[in-house]
Amino acid sequence: MDLHGWIAEAAERHAVPGVAVAVGHRGELFEAATGVVNVDTGVATTPDTVFQIGSVTKVWTAVLVMQLVEDGLVDLDQPVRRYLPEFAVVDPAATATVTVRQLLLHTGGFEGDLFEDTGRGDDALGRYLAHLGENAEQIASPGALYSYCNSGFSVLGAMVARLRGGTWESVLRDRLLEPRGLRHVALFPEEAILFRAAAGHIGGAVTPRWQLPRSIGPAGASPCAAPRELVRFGRMFLDGGPAAMTTAQLDLPGVPERGARHRGLGPVLYDWDGTTAIGHDGDTMGQATQWRVVPDHDLVVAICANSASYRGLFDEVLDRIVHELTGLRIPARPVPPATPPRPGPERFAGRYRFPLATYDVVATDDGFDVTSTPRGLAAQLGEGTTTERYVGLGGDTFITAEPVDGDHSTLTFLDGGRYLYGGRVAVREPGSGVAVGEQALDHGVDAGQ
Repeated sequence: MDLHGWIAEAAERHAVPGVAVAVGHRGELFEAATGVVNVDTGVATTPDTVFQIGSVTKVWTAVLVMQLVEDGLVDLDQPVRRYLPEFAVVDPAATATVTVRQLLLHTGGFEGDLFEDTGRGDDALGRYLAHLGENAEQIASPGALYSYCNSGFSVLGAMVARLRGGTWESVLRDRLLEPRGLRHVALFPEEAILFRAAAGHIGGAVTPRWQLPRSIGPAGASPCAAPRELVRFGRMFLDGGPAAMTTAQLDLPGVPERGARHRGLGPVLYDWDGTTAIGHDGDTMGQATQWRVVPDHDLVVAICANSASYRGLFDEVLDRIVHELTGLRIPARPVPPATPPRPGPERFAGRYRFPLATYDVVATDDGFDVTSTPRGLAAQLGEGTTTERYVGLGGDTFITAEPVDGDHSTLTFLDGGRYLYGGRVAVREPGSGVAVGEQALDHGVDAGQ
């Protein structure tokens, strides 16, 4: 397995400054790195370089929650407020009923991308809870709809800290990192500088902002790790791990990209040639990580890159590693169909919004023009307004006619057009397009409870 050659070729082809990969297979560890951690300094990337792992962190937080369950301190189907009385969202009914399981499954129904900076103090999560109580609007009834939710994992982190009597970071170290021997890990910038730390890159240039707020730490804002540590962590799932984390709890809506069909309590579950893989992706400001575990083949793969344009590289490298070691083929990403485009249904036209963007959907003779205007943190980071042409893929799912950053994106209209789903749910603004009945709140993805 020419791991270094594969990643060096892929990094050059996809213009990614630095890449590090670790592969654990049948008791052996293989590592490789290429490029630089920072184009301005030219410091070389090495296997022990730490990258921001983004939302892979959510699996760490889920493990801490499942430890509480194993210790009899938490019942997944009890309301969060039973364990964290200060938890609140804007809707009083949702505040009282949202369960721990729903947060783990991203079905809490409230806005998930509220990146409020509440400071660097140990009270950051407590202050963030107060912010949610005033700002986290409900988009669907709890348990009714899957919508990726960073906010919910910050709530889970606060619950873990409360029940264990520490901060989320201290509990993570005491209950997971140190027992598993994970040492090339940094949870704060002052820890990251003790390692060879990667800088994020957007458009080939170093991004001026290095880290997201501590308030989003349990969802993935702050942790950094070398790929080998994610392989060591993955052995927990090769050795069994909490069964509920790797059992399908809900079906993911939309098109299953790369075999992603289900959610467990924390990880995503993938179907590769009838074999189950588990894992999670993570990206921050110009950095990204991909983590996969294939229990049937005793395989763990962690790939880290310091570029916002990483998907093509990740797909290429992961495909080669998995096929070389297991013979499995990972499903390709969807592409536009060869059949002639069809007009976009007028009933789906309108304006949809979620915390990071608004989407203006205009029906055309061959699909939709979708204009994305950044809001919140996305606007603060200088992301621009874009318009993409979407054509029909199947059912109520549409796909970009041309690649975006090397691959095609999909959007699915849910509940007759009340929602627009692309991993997260955007809600149609009142009075925008064709009216949809309020009963749509009571339909959606089964939360698996």
